[in-house]
Amino acid sequence: MLIEFSIGNYRSFKEPVTFSMVAANLVAKEKKLDENNLFAVDKELKLLKSAAIYGANASGKSNLIKALNFMKWLMVNSSKNTQSTEEIETEPFRLSTETETKPSYFELVFIMNGQKYRYGFEATRKRVTSEWLFYVPKSRETMLFERELDTIKTSKKYNADGIQQKTRNNALFLSVSAQFNVELAEQILYWVTDKLNIISGLHDQTYLNYTVRCLLGNKNRNDIIQLIKKLDLGINEIQVEQVDFTSDSLPKEIPDELKKLIVKTEGGRATSIKTIHRKFDEKGNYQSLEEFNLRSNESEGTQKVFALAGPLITALKEGEVLIIDEFDTRLHPLISLAIVELFNSQETNPNNAQLIFVTHDTNLLSNKIFRRDQVWFTEKNRYGATDLYSLAEYKIRNDASFESDYIKGKYGAIPYIGNLNHLIDSHS
Repeated sequence: MLIEFSIGNYRSFKEPVTFSMVAANLVAKEKKLDENNLFAVDKELKLLKSAAIYGANASGKSNLIKALNFMKWLMVNSSKNTQSTEEIETEPFRLSTETETKPSYFELVFIMNGQKYRYGFEATRKRVTSEWLFYVPKSRETMLFERELDTIKTSKKYNADGIQQKTRNNALFLSVSAQFNVELAEQILYWVTDKLNIISGLHDQTYLNYTVRCLLGNKNRNDIIQLIKKLDLGINEIQVEQVDFTSDSLPKEIPDELKKLIVKTEGGRATSIKTIHRKFDEKGNYQSLEEFNLRSNESEGTQKVFALAGPLITALKEGEVLIIDEFDTRLHPLISLAIVELFNSQETNPNNAQLIFVTHDTNLLSNKIFRRDQVWFTEKNRYGATDLYSLAEYKIRNDASFESDYIKGKYGAIPYIGNLNHLIDSHS
């Protein structure tokens, strides 16, 4: 479960900001939202099941997701996929001389196996300058390890003696610890890899492949197919199979050398994805079934729904965190709403999965769908730095129209468009 994520001096974020899934002490207009949209971790902590991030184009929404993706990548790979001379690919805020040489800051607070952890680090392109891991065994936060430059202090519980000397300047101690079989480090990296999933709504090939693997391996197959069918795409059934092919079966216009490369790369096997539709006669009577090729016969929106189905069902069944950038791209607003409602439900989300998404779809910006603490905004100031804030920070009437007020600019985070009347010179 994700509690919060903080970043600073990374891409468009100059000052530290925190995105939080902690439920605020407020009462929603719709009572059912207080029952369905959050869950209790213990007597003191309640977390949200979903959150939406709004903002103008180029306001920094995607940079928040990129920051988390970068943190995740460095945690998993810094000890094994980098050399001692390589730079860390962090990107400090570039529009201020104040931040050019300062480290970027990342921190993640999460619950794993019923235990609360706080992990973070600061890094320049040259080295990791600080790193820390704390946990809360009962009520008080306790240090597991702390790092300042080359000095790394560890607790007995972390059990990583001798690994400090094996940690390069450009590698995270957590990552090195996992490489040397420190159990807690391995568990954290497993959680980050397997339970914290980040996908792009624009580039769906990776998670389309995941959905295909689920269907081929019978992992949640029935649930995935039912989700696709119930979203009213006109699909009656789905068939996924792997078929053998040779260079002779590829189009003739492809050069022979490229054919050989394709066969070698794909292992001589291709995945066939077919959607099955019902065919009717002129009187509307059912006649037969018709096969469509997903990639060539179905719409871009249908292809995206198919691709999303696997990650969505897995997240719901496993209680995972699913983060989607450009969530609403190629999706009808009612399909976007249906997906959000899957997470904001005790019935379809009994394992308290969390959905976090970036969107421009103001149809979702409603007090009948979200509590105020589930709505976040990004906005750049005059110096090009992004601020991140929640609608819960605004004192507004309980029956206020989130969408209308947002479009009117009451919450900021919208584009301010200049006069375009004379943009095109009619005499030129």
